[in-house]
Amino acid sequence: MTSMMLRGAAVLAGLALSHAAAAQTPVYKCVDGEGRIEFTDTSRRGCKLLDLGYIAPRASAPIPATSSAPGPARAASPPPASATPASFPRVDSAQQRARDDERREILNDELRFEEKKLADLKRDFNNGEPERQGNERNYAKYQERVASMRDEISRTERNVEALRREIGNIR
Repeated sequence: MTSMMLRGAAVLAGLALSHAAAAQTPVYKCVDGEGRIEFTDTSRRGCKLLDLGYIAPRASAPIPATSSAPGPARAASPPPASATPASFPRVDSAQQRARDDERREILNDELRFEEKKLADLKRDFNNGEPERQGNERNYAKYQERVASMRDEISRTERNVEALRREIGNIR
């Protein structure tokens, strides 16, 4: 087999395996008379079922049947009242408040750092005309550095906005 065919088979195998894991369907590995490998979800002569940890659906959780006939859309049923299991760990409000305060403090520290970084970047940027450095005799190098400075300023501004949003989301 050529390396191109091997790569193609590997890609197909990866796609089949990832799809099979997500959809919980069986996967069969088939080899034809010329030695080409194919992965499929239907069994044929010369195919072997791959053990991918397939878990059959439980009888207690039936899969709803879908209707091909057009009709009014049904509203989804609300989740059960107790969506969290009884064994799920609970945190009292005082401990959660302490965690939120600690998180807020960490985010505020990060925000201060990003704001200082942004101020320094804008100062160095000098309204789009930073000082040329000695190794920038070529104007293209200078333009590259200015463009990367713009990108860094933009990225830092987005970080500052994101941190402010995150701090605002803390209860």
